[in-house]
Amino acid sequence: MALIYALQAREILDGRGWPTIELVLWLDNGFSTITSVPTAISKGDNDSLELRDADLRMGGLGVRKAIDNINQIIAPKLVGKEVLKQREIDQLLIDMDGTAKKKKLGANAILAISQAVLKAGALSVGLPLYQYIQKKYQLVTEISMPNCIITALDGGVHGGRNLDFREFFIIPASHMSVDKAIEMGVVLKQKLEDLLISKGAIHSVGITGGYSPNLYKNTDAFELLIEAIRQSPYNFAQDLFFGLNVAAYDIYEAGKYRIRDNNEGMNANDLINLYKKMRENYKLIYIEDPFVDSETNKWEELVREIGKTTTIAACNSVSSRASLIDKGIKNKDFNAVVIKPKQLGTISETMESIKLVKDSGLDLIISHSSGETNETLIVDLAVAVGANYVKFGPLNRGERIAKYNRLLEIYRETQAAAQPA
Repeated sequence: MALIYALQAREILDGRGWPTIELVLWLDNGFSTITSVPTAISKGDNDSLELRDADLRMGGLGVRKAIDNINQIIAPKLVGKEVLKQREIDQLLIDMDGTAKKKKLGANAILAISQAVLKAGALSVGLPLYQYIQKKYQLVTEISMPNCIITALDGGVHGGRNLDFREFFIIPASHMSVDKAIEMGVVLKQKLEDLLISKGAIHSVGITGGYSPNLYKNTDAFELLIEAIRQSPYNFAQDLFFGLNVAAYDIYEAGKYRIRDNNEGMNANDLINLYKKMRENYKLIYIEDPFVDSETNKWEELVREIGKTTTIAACNSVSSRASLIDKGIKNKDFNAVVIKPKQLGTISETMESIKLVKDSGLDLIISHSSGETNETLIVDLAVAVGANYVKFGPLNRGERIAKYNRLLEIYRETQAAAQPA
């Protein structure tokens, strides 16, 4: 039985240069583990809250207050606790904070500890993290690999608004193995860059590392991707399909959805028709956050119209919260849910939401955030709970590549384990 011996938090930078928290946890057997937490540009109304310093240092973005909360307030309460008791420790953190959105101690402080406890638990029993999570929570009987939703283009607030929709995805066909899917993503990234250069288009990248070209219409992005695919060994609508993170709250203004495809602004019905055309013309099989939260009847209508062939995923509208997910399931607002531990603040709450999604038969997507670190915990989590998809961003930048590399590592381990002795 391993006990927590000490914890020490410190400030580091995420992949876009924003301060965040790194935490070291030591066990009484001499082992230690390190974790770090992501940050985000946009936050849902129901997201748990990062604690920022809001002073002159680091433009107000520093996290020293959250770090002090860990080192001075929380850590003394955890020393001597049994590291395998994840739920008990998470509940202690929730109770110590005492607010609905963890604004007192900071969701970033609480998540750092919760993640460290999970990783230390795996270390204490000598298991890889994905095996530890699978055995501990038993949401699946066998380990399986998720499909990758790979960001090709950054738009919206991620891409300097060269495009209106936030992320344009390529989604490998389900018959592809993880290594082949990632290989395809690498090839298409190269082809896309070559194509942009040949056209004299902007080939700089957005916040998460996806290309952010200056195009006349959003649908031109799909035409560009199709042209890149034609220059590759792969077949569109056979080897890969398209997906879209609309992030509708970013394009909603004065009762209209405003995108460059329609200068007059669009209502929800117009947007439904656009999605249906993109589904037909561009094999769009994944749409995330298609409307603002207040238009729940349109969410349900879109699921009814194209939900049999298209994944309609809720992210910011539910903020990974079980109560909101449950409400949306009952209303049939979506057929998939994006889960991010940072939206909740503890692993135990995250697992509760994941279980609800899986028990309801919806597709589960485990996702990165816009401000990532080299932490790979979400990779092990996705594999351990049998997620249908993972979103790690583009095949670009170290904090994203770390996650793809970890997924490849787990894939190779599982392949080797499946081979006869």
